[in-house]
Amino acid sequence: MSSIGQRSYTSTSSQRVAFLGLGVMGFPMAGHLAKAGQQVTVYNRSPAKAQAWVAEFGGASAPTPREAAQGADVVFACVGNDADLRSVVLGEDGAFAGMKPGAIFVDHTTASAEVARELHAQALSRGLHFVDAPVSGGQAGAVNGALTIMCGGDAAPFEAIQPLALHMGKAVTRVGEAGAGQLAKMVNQICIAGIVQGLSEAIAFGQRSGLPMELVLDVIGKGAAQSWQMDNRGKTMVADKFDFGFAVDWMRKDLGLVLDEARRNGARLPLTALVDQFYADVQQMGGGRMDTSSLIKRLK
Repeated sequence: MSSIGQRSYTSTSSQRVAFLGLGVMGFPMAGHLAKAGQQVTVYNRSPAKAQAWVAEFGGASAPTPREAAQGADVVFACVGNDADLRSVVLGEDGAFAGMKPGAIFVDHTTASAEVARELHAQALSRGLHFVDAPVSGGQAGAVNGALTIMCGGDAAPFEAIQPLALHMGKAVTRVGEAGAGQLAKMVNQICIAGIVQGLSEAIAFGQRSGLPMELVLDVIGKGAAQSWQMDNRGKTMVADKFDFGFAVDWMRKDLGLVLDEARRNGARLPLTALVDQFYADVQQMGGGRMDTSSLIKRLK
């Protein structure tokens, strides 16, 4: 059984690409690149995952980011955080050490705007390009090649990688200079945090009131209260099921980035800071690996 969903791909010229990081997001994202006809070499910290990817999609694996990046026109990465990103980019075995002049590094990690600007500057000093390109859409979006990809960086390298990135996503948009993609992802997470908390309170209130909440969600989902979270998580929250993708642990990492950036730029985020603490409550309840809609657990 394939680990990616069926989709059609716009015809693009076949290029040599590398993909670093084969987690729940990276594995299917790299798979879509291969299915679209790109020549893909993968790297993963645990080699067994890279071998499993090659067994399913073909291509090749490499033992280090540097070797994966050698000869590649574009190097994609999707790892955990700033430290993980630096570990696959910098140093003797990092991707920058193996990339050819003019090659483009595209980072899909949700990381800080600060590290994006740092690596963009380092890339330019080496004759390379760097595009920060965090994604929204979760595991399902990665599997189905339907991610929303928000990018920061210089216009020319963005335009060069956009057709490739569209093999993994439904929308690939440049929103500004280096770091702007990461800042846009932070805006995305602020929105999600507030919406999920509101949805949690609404469902918990309705249940306490004895309402048939699946029916109520159908009704109000046709009006102004409608949201992606309501459409995709409302009924699973009513059913007390929380194994649908993006985990609380990862959301807390992302909200930490948001709150750090807010301290730098002076933005006031009272609701986001509060919901971050609510997610900490869920972690203390043992729900770190539950999906983000598990906020409702602390209301019951």
